[in-house]
Amino acid sequence: MRARGGERQAASLLDPSPAIMLAIVSCASLVVLAQVAVLLWLSLFEGSLGDAQAAYGLDNFREVFGDPFTLAVILDTLVFAAVALAVALAFGIPAAWLVERTDLGGKTALVTAMTVGLLVPSYSSAMGWLFLLHPKVGLVNRWLAASGLHFDITTLLGMGWVEGLNLAPLAFVMTAAVFRAMDPALEEAAAIAGAGGVRTWLKVTLRLAWPGILAASIYIFTIGFAAFDVPAIIGFSARVYTFSSYLLALLNAHEGLPHYGTAAALSTSVLVMAGLLAIWYGAVQRGARRYAVVTGKAYRPRLAALGPWRHAAWAYVGVFLVLSKLLPIVVMLWVSLLPYLQLPSGEALSLVTLRNFRAIDWELVLRGLRNSGALMVMTPTVTLIVSFAFSWIVLRSRLKGRGLFDFIAFLPHAVPSILFGVGALLLTLFVVDKIVPIYGTIWLLLAVFTVGRLSYGTRMINSGLIQISRELDESAEMCGASTWAVCCSVLYPLLSRTMLYAWLWIALMTYREMTLAVFLTTYDNTTLPMLIWGQWVNGNQGQSAALSLVMLVGMTPVLALFWSFAQRRGAASEV
Repeated sequence: MRARGGERQAASLLDPSPAIMLAIVSCASLVVLAQVAVLLWLSLFEGSLGDAQAAYGLDNFREVFGDPFTLAVILDTLVFAAVALAVALAFGIPAAWLVERTDLGGKTALVTAMTVGLLVPSYSSAMGWLFLLHPKVGLVNRWLAASGLHFDITTLLGMGWVEGLNLAPLAFVMTAAVFRAMDPALEEAAAIAGAGGVRTWLKVTLRLAWPGILAASIYIFTIGFAAFDVPAIIGFSARVYTFSSYLLALLNAHEGLPHYGTAAALSTSVLVMAGLLAIWYGAVQRGARRYAVVTGKAYRPRLAALGPWRHAAWAYVGVFLVLSKLLPIVVMLWVSLLPYLQLPSGEALSLVTLRNFRAIDWELVLRGLRNSGALMVMTPTVTLIVSFAFSWIVLRSRLKGRGLFDFIAFLPHAVPSILFGVGALLLTLFVVDKIVPIYGTIWLLLAVFTVGRLSYGTRMINSGLIQISRELDESAEMCGASTWAVCCSVLYPLLSRTMLYAWLWIALMTYREMTLAVFLTTYDNTTLPMLIWGQWVNGNQGQSAALSLVMLVGMTPVLALFWSFAQRRGAASEV
């Protein structure tokens, strides 16, 4: 036995696989940290970049926070994110409760709609709502002109409303698990004590679910604070800025040079805020144990009977689905078929044409489609390879300090994704491009998209790898299998369904990605979302709507494959 143990130790020393995975993890960690480091460096850099003598100080921070407009933008962003959070919770939490705690019929359809809602691009909904409620030419405002009523979507409340509708499916997914695991015994005790349904829901159900709701709120608020799609589509033309759209204005200055230093200083400040929110988020999750009421055999899941209220419940859910997805898409279809925006009428129907579709530069669209398709295949593949290496190092190796790698993999989850886009732009322009000219190539987008999805990839693989006993690895090693053989013959077959599910999800998110690409796209590496954005900025709203519909149709086959697999796997709630 001692001789065999010596052979295993000698074989492990000659096995190159752990070293290769450590090298992959180290390189990926360096890329992640470099994007954060370049923000810190440029935020402290004073003077013009490229000067022979560099000076460092706090001038960029003084310029940013000494400007009343910047402070107003930050305050507006907080208001926008708060409104988005309130709307998301108002629709997401009741829907999650209805699915997990009641006898509502048709739950599969509701879960399907909510999950698919996560994948519909936010900018598509934003375009639809702007066509409806633009203060001057919006269809609803023109229809209500005689009545004196008027709605303006180009405000913080309007933008927050649209963003909240887009984030409600995320609130649904994140809180559904909380309601699913809750023991109804305390609710039953409250009912026996004479508490009514509403009082029980407020005093017992919500209090037990509070840690999960608070954690979801912190996460959703962070996303709302850094959102780019909705503020850019709705607020840009009206000069209503939030953090992300203001960053774009700083880096795409119409007069003079881009304000790299002030953009980096503003990004660094938000980085600190995101870090504090991440710490709070972790503390809330750790404190959730105090609210645990599922104790094993005593757990008896029961569903509340809705009775006549089931119709009201479906009406509430139906209103959300119509407002969040169906109505904006129908409006976009209407706009794409007309030469100019107008109310539905017999005269308008006579003007229906495919001119907007014919006017699209299809050669450029094919370029964007090739780039989007390539990224759709490469990004999830590279992300899952890197994620597996992270998970193996953290959960299977005995490397000292391996917890640091898990923290680095979590950073893209804790830090607003737009900051990684800005960091990648600055890192490429001032460091990497001097060595390897990758700016304007698809490889730069691949690197940034991979970093952006790294947290999701590692969380998915971690959850699967934790459930696989080490004894299976050790048994294979006893038979002489190398680490590579163990990964291929033991771990991958057991993780394959989880990884395929994650691959499809990341592919769909890559296809619709705009925020990470907006700072890094050129003519050569343009993607479909950026073509839509370009048409919108140039004032071609009809062509932009038409191209958005083309993109949504292109998503349909992969979306159907994703949902078919998710249903068989029973993983719809794991998104």
